[in-house]
Amino acid sequence: MERTGLLIILSSPSGAGKSTLARRLMDWDDSLSFSVSATTRSPRPGEVDGQHYHFTSADDFRELVRTDQMLEHAEVFGNLYGSPRAPVEAAMRAGRDTLFDVDWQGGQQIRASALGGHVVSIFVLPPSLPELERRLRTRGQDSDEVIAGRMAKSRGEISHWAEYDYVLVNDDLDRTEADLRAILSAERLRRNRRAGLGNFVKQLMEGDE
Repeated sequence: MERTGLLIILSSPSGAGKSTLARRLMDWDDSLSFSVSATTRSPRPGEVDGQHYHFTSADDFRELVRTDQMLEHAEVFGNLYGSPRAPVEAAMRAGRDTLFDVDWQGGQQIRASALGGHVVSIFVLPPSLPELERRLRTRGQDSDEVIAGRMAKSRGEISHWAEYDYVLVNDDLDRTEADLRAILSAERLRRNRRAGLGNFVKQLMEGDE
């Protein structure tokens, strides 16, 4: 039955498991599209244009923002990043859902956009701040200084939890993944998202005459 695609916003402080959960969700349902961000920074070794990022000039990026072709955008360390609107709208028309790995600021912008009515937002919390720090250290990717900065930033990010439709505590990765699947399955079945439901009911009723 036809339906309109969803915009699934997944946010969390660094280390809470957001990226792992996003990968698992896409492995579970390969019809999900991942929103590929546009950026003005230069490609790093191994990065492919259109796969990892849409690499663009600052002038072209600003023109996309000016013409309302970015669902959200921000400047990070002197480079511009944003989520292009056109591929998301194409996926929606085809009944495919798009997954966004964005912070609370990006989530706010997407919810405030013209496509905000199609958003399902999910915030992932760690079971505790000490556990969050342990996970960051276990990754072995960051210095003590970087970890301290991430921990300081995490409190501000967590303070926005009440802006989201769903809040999950990731104390067990498998259970949290199951909860994510349940949320997505239920949201896809909402009456107002199923464009073909009215025609189906009409045909159902006429077939009884």
